[in-house]
Amino acid sequence: MYETIKLIHVASAMISITGFIVRGLWMLVDSPMLQARWVRIAPHVIDTTLLGSAIYLALTIQQYPGVNTWLSAKVIAVVLYIVLGMIALRRGKTKQIRVMAWVAALATFAYIVAVALTRSAAVLF
Repeated sequence: MYETIKLIHVASAMISITGFIVRGLWMLVDSPMLQARWVRIAPHVIDTTLLGSAIYLALTIQQYPGVNTWLSAKVIAVVLYIVLGMIALRRGKTKQIRVMAWVAALATFAYIVAVALTRSAAVLF
């Protein structure tokens, strides 16, 4: 069961970042696709699956944010990624701000993956 949930978690993360990249590219070219109903709904479904699988995995391996440094760093980075994503795709007042937030969100996602693979918060050092 653990391996299945881990696979769901990784697949959800890959689908989520792929969707974020596509939506960011659509933002760059002012595509009307960003307003499509499924484009606004699908990320919530995917990210809910990602979050649910993350909680299951944390409980299964008995490592928790606030106790394990790497998991705390990952959770903080996920919150930062969400905030940057909101700025990039909706809240940024100018396209320049949205692009900078989009790039920063992509870098934050790379950090999250690196932390997950190494189980170390200091992957950049």
